[in-house]
Amino acid sequence: MFETAELGRKVDKKTFAAEEPKLHTALLEVQRTLREATFPVIVIVSGVEGAGKGEVVNLLNKWLDARGIQTYAFWDESEEERERPRYWRFWRALPPRGTVGIMFGSWYTQPIVRNVFEQIDADAYERELHRIVEFEQLLIDDGALIVKFWFHLTKKDQRKRLEEELGGKAASPQLKKFSKHYKRFAAVSERAIRVTDTGPSPWYVIEAADRRYRDLTVGRTLLAAIERRLQRAQAAHEPPGSKPPPAPLSKESALTVLDQVDLARTLSTRNYAKQLARYQARLRQLAWKAKQQKRNTVLVFEGWDAAGKGGAIRRVTAAMDARLFRVISVAAPTDEEKAQHYLWRFWRHLPRAGYVTIYDRSWYGRVLVERVEGFAREDEWLRAYQEINDFEEQLAEHGVVLAKFWLHISTEEQLRRFKEREMIEWKQHKITAEDWRNREKWEPYEAAVNDMVARTSTDYAPWSLIGGNDKRCARVDVVRTVCERLEAALD
Repeated sequence: MFETAELGRKVDKKTFAAEEPKLHTALLEVQRTLREATFPVIVIVSGVEGAGKGEVVNLLNKWLDARGIQTYAFWDESEEERERPRYWRFWRALPPRGTVGIMFGSWYTQPIVRNVFEQIDADAYERELHRIVEFEQLLIDDGALIVKFWFHLTKKDQRKRLEEELGGKAASPQLKKFSKHYKRFAAVSERAIRVTDTGPSPWYVIEAADRRYRDLTVGRTLLAAIERRLQRAQAAHEPPGSKPPPAPLSKESALTVLDQVDLARTLSTRNYAKQLARYQARLRQLAWKAKQQKRNTVLVFEGWDAAGKGGAIRRVTAAMDARLFRVISVAAPTDEEKAQHYLWRFWRHLPRAGYVTIYDRSWYGRVLVERVEGFAREDEWLRAYQEINDFEEQLAEHGVVLAKFWLHISTEEQLRRFKEREMIEWKQHKITAEDWRNREKWEPYEAAVNDMVARTSTDYAPWSLIGGNDKRCARVDVVRTVCERLEAALD
C-alpha cells in the first residue's frame, strides 16, 4: 500500500512522476474495496478562486474508476431547484453507499458568496453554517464519510494565477470577480471553516500554489481517510442478516394522545354529501390559487391499517385537477433507496412550486414500523425525531404548506373492517397476513404513535389527529383541514 509520507510545500517533476502512479494504483485498490462497503464517500471541493479546484476534480476522475464516482457542479440554481427547498439539489446528488460523490461547490458556496456580497447578514450566515453542521452530522450518523478540501492561495498567488490566465485569455469570470474581494472572502471563509470544522467532519486546508504538491496531498489525504473509514467499518462489522432487537417501548398501559381522539362522532349520509361538496369546491379553488402563487403543498397520511387513508386521499384528489398533484405510495424501500439515507427518497419527490405531493405513508416509518419491528436500531430512530423536525422546518422556511394526518380508529372497528374485507370479494386484496400480524402489536404501535406526535408536532408542522370510526366524518375533516391550512398560508 502507498506510504503517506509528508511532502514539502513544493514537489518537483521527478518526485511527482515517481509517486503519482503508486497513488493512482492505491486509490483504485481502495475504491474496489469500497464497493462492498455500507457507506458512501462525499468529497467537498471548495476554496479560493484560482486554486485549481477544477484541475483537482479532473485528476480525481482520472485516478478513480469512473464506474464508482460521480461529480456534481453546483453552479447557478435552475428554475426547478429554486422552486424547492435549497437542500433538495444536494439530496438528489448524494452518492449511494459504496461509491464516491465529488461536490464541486456544495452547500457551502451560496452562504459564503451571499455573505461576501452582503445579501445576508451575519446572523443569517451563522444560521446557515449551523444548518450545514446539522446536515453533515445527519449524513455521518447514517455512515457517510465526508472529506472536505479547502484550497488556499495567498492574494499574491491568486493575482499571479489571474495574470497567467489573462495572458492566455482564459480567466474565468469568477476569478476576475472574486479576486477583487479577496480580503472579504478570506474573512467569511475563515468563519465557515471554523464553525464547520468538526471532529467527524474536519476540513483539510491544502496549499495550492504548487500544483504537484496540491495534487499529491489531495490524493494521499483522500486515500488515508477512506482506509481509516474502511478499517472502522470492518472492526464494527455485524454478521450478515443480523437484525437489531426491537426497541424498548413506552409503558403500554399509559394514556396516549390517541386516547383523546373522539371516535364517537358520526355524520349522516345527507350531511356528509353536503359538507364534502362544499369543502371540495373550496379546495378546488385553493389548489389553483396555490398554483398561481407558486406555493408548494405536501400532505402526509399515516394511520392504522384499514383506518381509511386511501378513501381520505381520494376525496382530496377528487377536488383537484389531476395535473396539480402526485400521490406517492410508500412501501418497503427498494435497493436503490436502501443505498441512501432514509430521507433521500422523500426529498426527491418534493413538489415544484404550485404543485402538491401526497405521501401515503411517509418518513415517519422510521419511528413507527422500523422502531416497533426492530428494523432500525434504537439510536437510529431516536435521532430521527430531530432529523424529521429539521426536514420539515426546511420545508416550512421555503414556504411549503405542510399538513400531516394520523387517521385513528378503535381496535374493535379495525377488526370489523378486517373481517368485512375478507368477506367481500372486491375488497379481499386489501387484507393480508401482514395486517393481522401488525394488529397483534397494537399497543407497541400506539406507544410509538404517542411519541411521534409528542416529538414532531411543531408550530410549523402540527399533527391533525382524525377520528376515523365514521369514515364520512374522517373524510370531511381531512378535506376541511387541508382547506384551512391552504387558506392560512395563501395571500
